[in-house]
Amino acid sequence: MSFKFCSLSSGSSGNCQYIETENTRILIDAGFSGKRTEELLSSIDVNPNSIDAILVTHEHIDHTLGVGILSRRYDIPIYANSNTWVGMESIIKSVKEKNTKVFKTNSNFDIKDLSIHPINVSHDALEPVGYILYYKKYKISIITDTGWIDDNIRSEIKDSSLYFMESNHDLKMLREGSYPWHLKKRIMSTHGHLSNDDAGTILGDVLSGNGEIIVLAHLSQDNNIPELAYNTVRESIMSQGLDVDNDIRLNLSHRDRATCVFILE
Repeated sequence: MSFKFCSLSSGSSGNCQYIETENTRILIDAGFSGKRTEELLSSIDVNPNSIDAILVTHEHIDHTLGVGILSRRYDIPIYANSNTWVGMESIIKSVKEKNTKVFKTNSNFDIKDLSIHPINVSHDALEPVGYILYYKKYKISIITDTGWIDDNIRSEIKDSSLYFMESNHDLKMLREGSYPWHLKKRIMSTHGHLSNDDAGTILGDVLSGNGEIIVLAHLSQDNNIPELAYNTVRESIMSQGLDVDNDIRLNLSHRDRATCVFILE
């Protein structure tokens, strides 16, 4: 009866998250080769044959590289909105018609005992989404690859049991780093990525201090440091009056390996 979450990997080199309920197993994105995704699943003792669906957030290759391969190899349905299907067609190649599932952004749908709400986010993709997942009394919000969180998203994700929240870059490191100016502007824009400060502010707004799990996501290899992301978000949450050591569980995702499997029960 538990609700499980694991970030298999999160970052610009590839993204893949694993969700499990009593009757359902899904991936959100598959931005690695089929072989690497199989290895990541094996690291948490999950057989790829048991995956019921792959949900795609947007068409960028670090989220879609292995989607088509896995679908063809294991006969897995792929869920995405219509514009994302258009955008990722050249990456995932052909898949069986029965495995082509199109949803409408902001409209709920179910996969077995898992309820899913795809919510629009702000990123330089055709129709990017985050996902809010419901099972029993629990709620998981997955919000990455967005440069802006509006009041609607804040309202929708509030009262989640687990937040997988982008904390991409440190603003000072980005501004003083080696990236060309046009790339810095893109990352800092409302269609880019959330900074550590952004993540801390948003989480401070939505957390209740009821033992929520937070996993910071999509940390930049060049413009962030895990300890810096953790401490920046921690200090921001504490400034809102929450005790990070007792009221919540703050964690980091990894670029090259899985987190632990977080269990809600």
